[in-house]
This record gives sequence, structure tokens and C-alpha cells, in this order.
Amino acid sequence: MNKNKNLNKASKAKNDEFYTQLSDIERELGNYKKQLKNKIIFCNCDDPKESHFWKYFELNFDFLELKKLISTHFEKNKPSYKLEIVRDKNEKMQKPIKIKLKQNGDFRSPECIKLLKEADIVITNPPFSLFREYVAQLIQYKKKFVIIGNQNAITYKEIFKLIKNNKIWLGYTSPKEFLQPDGSIKKFGNITWFTNVEVKKRHEDLILYKKYNSKEYSKYDNCDAINVDKTKNIPIDYEGAMGVPITFLDKYNPKQFEILGNEYDLKIEKGRGYVKGKRMYSRIFIKKIIKPKNENRT
Repeated sequence: MNKNKNLNKASKAKNDEFYTQLSDIERELGNYKKQLKNKIIFCNCDDPKESHFWKYFELNFDFLELKKLISTHFEKNKPSYKLEIVRDKNEKMQKPIKIKLKQNGDFRSPECIKLLKEADIVITNPPFSLFREYVAQLIQYKKKFVIIGNQNAITYKEIFKLIKNNKIWLGYTSPKEFLQPDGSIKKFGNITWFTNVEVKKRHEDLILYKKYNSKEYSKYDNCDAINVDKTKNIPIDYEGAMGVPITFLDKYNPKQFEILGNEYDLKIEKGRGYVKGKRMYSRIFIKKIIKPKNENRT
């Protein structure tokens, strides 16, 4: 019963009413062309009549060589519909087909879960207030995805665990402006793409240039690690634990650094790292992976 009461939270939450702009979708999804080829794409949190996700995929259906595109529309208290585009047996793109749903198009409804099972990759902007539940569903059904979320979701224990275990990572870009229902634009500085589709950048080493010195890199009062305020300032020659900003994940290469955990994982006293009595912002604790000296020799 409680689950049913929660079905419409997304539509009621004011901070969920943000729509992704076409230019931001193009900038990110242009990096996944090979991975999208011959795939069934499902946009399960987008009104296909208004959604720029639907528009992007409809316009680029042939260019991306998609197999099928599905988008479901959400209605608060009545049955909704879905739109579909398929490639026929002659490899031609068919016109969009509108199909009535028996339920309201909520991503947790049995009808939408059935569509989820059919899909290869889910690409959308899910309700921020339901982000934990939304990602949990994708993981449960072992789906590939490229989705938009608040960067602070990195600190959620459920999401961070997935990041630490290399089951989720960040995409290429960070959308800054979103459309609101009244046509106005809302600006953000903490929105990013989350994905488990392979991205090239996570295999590129972060270029380090600074050297460690105890004056510039203070140790935490309550844990055995040094504090690094900016990702670019990670010392090249320090082999111990380091606390870095969550923005580090944008440059994270799992072959260059090991994620040790966050404050929650490491059970840090007082729940945050302190330096000289000052409480620091949330940190990710990492350690440089020491490669054998002859590994890069030819």
C-alpha cells in the first residue's frame, strides 16, 4: 500500500520539473554512437510529445542505426500511452506508433517494467527525488543506461557503493541549464551524467604534476590520510590515502587509482574529515595504484 502511495511522488516534487535541452543531449550522446548501434532504446521518464530525448533519437534513428525506440508518457491518475519507432525487416525506419497503456506510465508499473526488460539501453532524465530507487531498478534488471542525475547522488551510500565497485561511472559532460514547465531556464552547477556504458575517458590517466609536501597537504585530525582540495592538485609522488573532492570522479581511472571509500565506508569519526579542527566537505578517499617499474617499458 505504501508503495502505491509513493508512485506519484515524482510529479508532485517541484525539484523534479526540469527538462533536458537538446544541445546537452547531443553533446553527451554523441560519444556513444557505436554502443547504440542495433539497440532498443527506452526513455521511460520522458513525455514523448515534449521530450528532447525522443526528438534526438527520432531525428537520429537512421544515423545511430537503432533497432527500436520506446518512450512512455506519465499520467498522474489515468492510463497513459507509449510511442514506438521500429526498423522493419527491410531495414527501414517506420513512422512512430502511439499505443495505449493500461496503466499510468510510471517507470515502476508492471507495463513499464516489461518494456524495461525488452530494452537494451535506458537513456533519460529520471526524477531526482527518486534517483536511488530508479538506479536500483536498472541494476536489478541488469540494464545498460545513460541517465542524468544530481552530482550529490555520488554521496548516497547506495550509489557510491556502485561507483566504488565500478558498476557506475560518470559520463562526458555536465548540463548546466534546464527548461522548466513555464518556459523559464533553471541553472545548475552540480548536474552530471551517470552511466555503465563504456566511456573512453575512464581509461585515460589523470596528468599529475605537483609533489607532496607536508605544509601544503595537511593530514586529517581523525583519519590517516592527507587532504587534497582540488583534483588537479593530487600529488604525483604520494602513495598513501588521500581525501579528494567528489568531482574527482570525473577524472577517475580505475587502473590509476583505487577508491578506498567515503566517510561512511571508512567509519570516520564525526562523519567527516577534520583538518586542524575544521570540518571539511564530503570527500572520497583514494590511493594511487603503484605500477611495476617495468610495466610501461617496450
